[in-house]
Amino acid sequence: MKTLIKNATIINQGNSFEGSVLINDRLIEKIFRKGDLLPEADKTIDAEGCYLIPGVIDDQVHFREPGLTHKADIYTESGAAVAGGVTSFMEMPNTNPQTTTIEALKKKFRIGEERSVANYSFYMGATNDNLKEVLKADPATVCGVKVFMGSSTGNMLVDKKEALENIFREVPMLIATHCEDETTIKNNTKIFKEKYGEEMPFRYHPQIRSAEACYKSSSMAVELASKFNTRLHILHLSTAQEMSLFTNALPLREKRITAEVCVHHLWFSDEDYDKFGSRIKWNPAVKSTQDREALREALRNNILDVVATDHAPHTAEEKNNSYFQAPSGGPLVQHSLQAMFELSTQGIFTKEMVVEKMCHAPAELFGVEKRGYIKEGYFADLVIIDSGKKEKVEDSSVHYKCGWSPFSGTTFSHRITHTFVNGHQAYSNGKINRNQNGMMLTFKR
Repeated sequence: MKTLIKNATIINQGNSFEGSVLINDRLIEKIFRKGDLLPEADKTIDAEGCYLIPGVIDDQVHFREPGLTHKADIYTESGAAVAGGVTSFMEMPNTNPQTTTIEALKKKFRIGEERSVANYSFYMGATNDNLKEVLKADPATVCGVKVFMGSSTGNMLVDKKEALENIFREVPMLIATHCEDETTIKNNTKIFKEKYGEEMPFRYHPQIRSAEACYKSSSMAVELASKFNTRLHILHLSTAQEMSLFTNALPLREKRITAEVCVHHLWFSDEDYDKFGSRIKWNPAVKSTQDREALREALRNNILDVVATDHAPHTAEEKNNSYFQAPSGGPLVQHSLQAMFELSTQGIFTKEMVVEKMCHAPAELFGVEKRGYIKEGYFADLVIIDSGKKEKVEDSSVHYKCGWSPFSGTTFSHRITHTFVNGHQAYSNGKINRNQNGMMLTFKR
C-alpha cells in the first residue's frame, strides 16, 4: 500500500520546507519539494498547515512489564507513546523480575513483539555480580546496559567500586547510568525526616536528592569512563554544575561520553512543587530555575545531546501520598513532543532543534538503523503535528494505564494528528490502530 502525505511543512536535518512524502509499505519511497509532480497513491493525507517530522526515539522509558503491570504495561504505554509521536522506545530493566539475565531479556523482547505498537529495544541491567550475563548481550539488538549508580525505583544499585570498575572496563557496548550518590541522599533524608516527619513538604525534594548528590555520582561515572574509554551515556541530568562534565567539541557520533536531559527538567522548576506536589516528584529531582535555565542553554549549545522522558508511571493512589510514601516518577510519553514544541513556541528552542534532539540525535547516539530521519529508504516513522489546533490535557484524555498526567490542565498550542510506525498509521485523531505491531530496533555500531 502506498500513502502520500502532501503539502506539509517538513522539518528534517535542520531545515524546514514545504513538501510531500510517499510511503511504500514500511519505507519512505520518495520525498517531494513544493511544485514537484506528485504521484497517485492508495491513500492521500493533505497535511497543509501541519508539520511533518520523523518519529521520536525515546531512549529512556519504564513500561513496568513484567511484574508491575498494575501501573503500566507495554501494550498501554506503547499506545500512549504513538499518540504522542514517539515511534520507538528503549525500556529500562528495573521490572519484576529485573532484566539482569539474558533469559529475562529475551522474555521482554517477546512481549514487545507480541504487544507493542511502537518499535522497541530493552536495556540489560547490571548488578554488583552479573557481569558475565551482561557480556552476553547482543549490541546489534540491545540498546545498552543500564547501571544504577544511585538507587531509584527498585534495588539494582551498583555500589561496589570493584564491580563498577569491571563493568566500565569490560562492557564494549553503551553504558547508560542513573547518577545520584546514595550516601549523600541517605544523609539528607535523615536530616529532613527528623525535622519534618511524614508531613515534609515536597518542595524539599531537590534538597534531599541534591545537586551535590548528582554531581558526585556523575563525575565518578565520567572519571571511570575516561579511565577505561567506556562508551558512557548519562541519563536525566538535572543540575547546572553537571554541565561542566561534558563537551560539545566533537560530532555526536564520535563522542565517547554523552548526556541526556528529560522533558520535565526542561519544563518544571522547584517553584512548581507547592502546586503539583507528588505529581512532579522524580529522581533526579526537578531543581531550581537556575538549573533549568542552565539545562536549556546546554541543550542549545550541544553539551546536552538528547531529550527523553524517563516515563515512569505509578497509579494515582500510589502518588497521592505524603512525601516519604509517594514514589518518584511519572508518565510523560504522550505529551513530551507537544511540551517541547510548546517551548519552541515560547522561543526557548527552535522546532528544528526539537527534531534534532528528539529524533535525529538518539538515532545517531545509539546507532539506530534506518530511523530518526526523513530519508528515502528509511523506515516510515513519521508524525503529523497540526499547528492550528490547541489541545488541553486532562487526566480523562490520557492513554496511560495509570490514568493521569503531570501536564493535566496544560493547553498546548499544537496537536499530534497522525503517527506512522513503519508505514503503518498507528495513531490518528485520538485513536490508536493496533492492526500492526512495531519492530525490534537494530543498531549499527
